[in-house]
Amino acid sequence: MNTTSNIRPLYEIAQEQAGGSGKRTMTLSMGPQHPSTHGVLRLELELDGETVVKCTPEIGYLHTGIEKEMETKLYYKSIPMTDRIDYMSPMSNNLGFCLSVEKLLDIEDAIPDRVKWIRVLMTELTRINSHLVWLGTHALDLGAMSVFLYAFRERELVLDMYEMVSGQRMMATYFRIGGLMDDVPKGFDKTVRKFIRTLHDRIKEYEDLLTNNRIFQMRTIDIAKVSAQDAIKLGLSGPSLRGSGIDYDVRKAFPYSDYDKFDFEIPVGQNGDVYSRYQVRIEEMRQSLHIVAQAIDGLPEGPFRAHVPGVVLPPKQDVLTKMEAMIYHFKIITDGFKVPEGSVYVPIESGKGEMGYFIDSDGSNIPNRVRVRPPSFVNLSALGEMVKGHLVADVVATIGSIDIVLGEVDR
Repeated sequence: MNTTSNIRPLYEIAQEQAGGSGKRTMTLSMGPQHPSTHGVLRLELELDGETVVKCTPEIGYLHTGIEKEMETKLYYKSIPMTDRIDYMSPMSNNLGFCLSVEKLLDIEDAIPDRVKWIRVLMTELTRINSHLVWLGTHALDLGAMSVFLYAFRERELVLDMYEMVSGQRMMATYFRIGGLMDDVPKGFDKTVRKFIRTLHDRIKEYEDLLTNNRIFQMRTIDIAKVSAQDAIKLGLSGPSLRGSGIDYDVRKAFPYSDYDKFDFEIPVGQNGDVYSRYQVRIEEMRQSLHIVAQAIDGLPEGPFRAHVPGVVLPPKQDVLTKMEAMIYHFKIITDGFKVPEGSVYVPIESGKGEMGYFIDSDGSNIPNRVRVRPPSFVNLSALGEMVKGHLVADVVATIGSIDIVLGEVDR
């Protein structure tokens, strides 16, 4: 008996699905278990052979409901939630939320200079942390194992500094509304300066392994090209936008936390392809080191919290010795603080692009509405246009060049 008579070729089924038009395409589900989709992203690919005709990202596998969770918590209790949005950039997320609440409270001018500079220092270390994870995983996706090991080696040094200031290596929750959890510890400046010297040399190693590597160039040059006009239309931000030649960075366009007092350049690419986005991020790490060096060398003296009774926790010594401080401490911890009615949107430049926080207050101690503008979600929406006409293997390189994190996409 012939058991193969009922088996039909895939192209016949695909042709039938296409309505008998003669167009032979097939739909392939890539992910969410595929390692290059980074865990919980599914891509529905329509293929003509190995060429992508259409790509539709399907999300929702990780959805955590973080924004709605934040609408049920006291303002200061929402800060740990922000760490888990982009878990490669926890302190950047902390900063965006704190700046938004501080603007609602109208206490921006009360924030000490020391707080602002430490925030800049730590968020630039966070940018480096994010880029190191991107570099290692992107290189691994394209078959470069050594770069992955080297990049994570240097990332451990950043996490060491996280641990020094906050006691945590990943979800640091170091920033507070009106200040910081605590001042930087003794010897922190020496650790930072040693890291600056180390990473300068290590970035050169990364480039020696990748920049002129023929295989890496073949996988990245002229792949997923996006023109400057298309990058703007697609809403790209961060290195994905600057790789297409657009000189836009929130730190320069809308300076926050004293960024206008620092000297740094905005790396811009020319070709708008995967390789250009790689070059931009490599140079951004150097510029971040330059900012970190300025911050640690010029760190102002002063308190690590603003003096805003009823909103910012008083110093621990005062809580132990002064009745008024103890009352303020008790009230803030148990009931939080009321925020004037109104709404704000404050953007920052995270490692992946423009991260913005919209907060609406109804005058109570809990936010009425919280909405996050995550760069990964917006940048991912451009993937379909970026991979159209490329091969399936190029989809992997393109996802890596966008540098998404699913905690931000499915927040």
